[in-house]
Amino acid sequence: MKGMGNMGNMMKQMQKMQKKMMQAQDELHAMEFEASAGGGMVTVKANGKKEIIDVEIKEEVVDPDDIEMLQDLIIAATNDVLNQIDEKTNATMGQFTKGLNVPGLF
Repeated sequence: MKGMGNMGNMMKQMQKMQKKMMQAQDELHAMEFEASAGGGMVTVKANGKKEIIDVEIKEEVVDPDDIEMLQDLIIAATNDVLNQIDEKTNATMGQFTKGLNVPGLF
């Protein structure tokens, strides 16, 4: 019967870890990230859920004869902010999966 006590303790630890993971995930989702391109000409803000919440474009970068440059700046800033979210997510959530070898988990 001793093994059952260990199993109970393991289940409690797993529930505790799951609660901490959910809390960390909620905190990540509430965070805001920001990236800019072209020396601040285009700024993109996103939340931790990878939802774009704001795009700021300086008036002087809007050139009807060079739409491609503006598009490139928006893409660069958006990719940068999404990479920041990925890095923060991996750093935060990775602490819960260290040492675990579970396929499909992060």
